[in-house]
Amino acid sequence: MSESVTSKHRPSGLFARLRRRFGSIRLPLHDPLAVIGLCIYVFFILMAVFAPLIAPHDPNEILFTSEFALAADLTPGTDGYILGTTTLGRDIFSQIVWGARSALLIGLTAAFVVALIGSVVGIVAGYFGGWADTVLMRLADVAFGIPFLPFVIVLAAFLEPSIWNVVIAMALVLWRDTGRVIRSQTLTLRNRAYVEAARVAGSSDLKIILRHIAPNVLPLSFLYGSIAIGWAILTEASISFLGFGDPDSISWGYMLQDAFASQALSKGSYYWFVPPGFLIILIVSAGFFISRGYEQILFPKLDR
Repeated sequence: MSESVTSKHRPSGLFARLRRRFGSIRLPLHDPLAVIGLCIYVFFILMAVFAPLIAPHDPNEILFTSEFALAADLTPGTDGYILGTTTLGRDIFSQIVWGARSALLIGLTAAFVVALIGSVVGIVAGYFGGWADTVLMRLADVAFGIPFLPFVIVLAAFLEPSIWNVVIAMALVLWRDTGRVIRSQTLTLRNRAYVEAARVAGSSDLKIILRHIAPNVLPLSFLYGSIAIGWAILTEASISFLGFGDPDSISWGYMLQDAFASQALSKGSYYWFVPPGFLIILIVSAGFFISRGYEQILFPKLDR
């Protein structure tokens, strides 16, 4: 009774509840790894935004020397090329810079789609139960049985090569993890006293979901979304390295595939494939660093 009376004096609505949920939350600055992850993401975001100003050349432009010869396989520092050039005479540093755009575009888009689908499926299955829960969870079981990388390769083989193949594949498969966790959280929330009070007061199911369920499960959605960013970037790099990526889009995975096809390792051209490989590791690790700090915010008892 006291809980329902108190709730009358609290601001209602989705945004008000989100503000109450996150108002006291601070950035995980106490976690050094989380701070490093945030700094890495800021660095790559700035690189992607200012890529036209940072990159000295177009990443697909075939360059020539002052003697009008093809600027192929130039070592770092030669003729002003910071990281040298590829076998086809393209500037490696410019490809590195523009590759940040592809990485962030794929990572953020895939993470949003995975978190959105998983959250909607989990909330619907957990709140309504019955046949909706049975059907959606059986679909999740099917998704768990699909090997992810082979599925992406098959999908890319049937569709036109595009970076959006990764987003589609993740949307069709990787929502399963988020959906299961959100469903479990929703099952515990739908029987809470304030939810029952709202139901008795005549609130519709949609209103209850938006006011009481969604604000409490969104933190978990954000957590799994941050993890999905790294998976998306790593997957795009994998399929591009295998030759199923978009040849018109410069990405770090495409650079690795181009270096492998040009036998950069046997030539000792480490400046060609080491930087994109290192950046892939760095940005994927940053996502896990942030999720680690975010985990401590959501579940402070873990520290004990």
